[in-house]
Amino acid sequence: MSTTPYARVLFAGPDLGEGSFAELFRRQLVALRGDAALADLVDTSSGYDGLWQRVQQSERPLLVIDLDPQSSSQHLDWLRSELGKLEAPEQLFAASLLGQYDADPASAACALVGRPELHLACVGVTQLPEHHSWSCIPPHARRLLLCNGPRCTRRGALPLWKGLREQLKAAGKLECEGGVHITRTQCQFPCDDGPTASLYPEGEWYRIRTTEDVARLVQERIVEGQPVPELLMRS
Repeated sequence: MSTTPYARVLFAGPDLGEGSFAELFRRQLVALRGDAALADLVDTSSGYDGLWQRVQQSERPLLVIDLDPQSSSQHLDWLRSELGKLEAPEQLFAASLLGQYDADPASAACALVGRPELHLACVGVTQLPEHHSWSCIPPHARRLLLCNGPRCTRRGALPLWKGLREQLKAAGKLECEGGVHITRTQCQFPCDDGPTASLYPEGEWYRIRTTEDVARLVQERIVEGQPVPELLMRS
């Protein structure tokens, strides 16, 4: 176990409390950092209040490793901003896998602990501007919600999201008059049939598992207006 300049490192993310992912992650973490590392896990499935409390109670300097599979640079900036509101923020640091999970996420997280060049301070985080183009409602006729909850993400929802956006844009249907406004969501259920996509105002729910499924949904359902019964979820 390598030494770090931190008095403590916390690993925070959803599904760390129970379930198969938690079981595997805990087993891998113990192998890498010992049994004591289990006390450094913070499950954020129900929110981040528990993390703020643990940070307040922990010695400084402290590093928070963000394990949220939906993490992005915006999510990491939000996390840093919230940590920056706590006591002694100059001694708080955060780092993220930015959604890059593999078969051994614990090894990736522990490796990140030893890469200080990827650790970011929790003070001086760039603030959002008061007015920006993203404050406007984009034109659209439909809304397509793609689940990026933890279980759908681990079934490949993140690359499917990228492909969905690219194909809608190529078809001239992305956030335009008569087009589709797409949004990534937290868990929509039913997780076992995911990744899940829901289309409104029709209220249709789809199982999207491959790039071919994405192509059919865009071309047949959105562009041509035809039903795609093979992809529909049954209630």
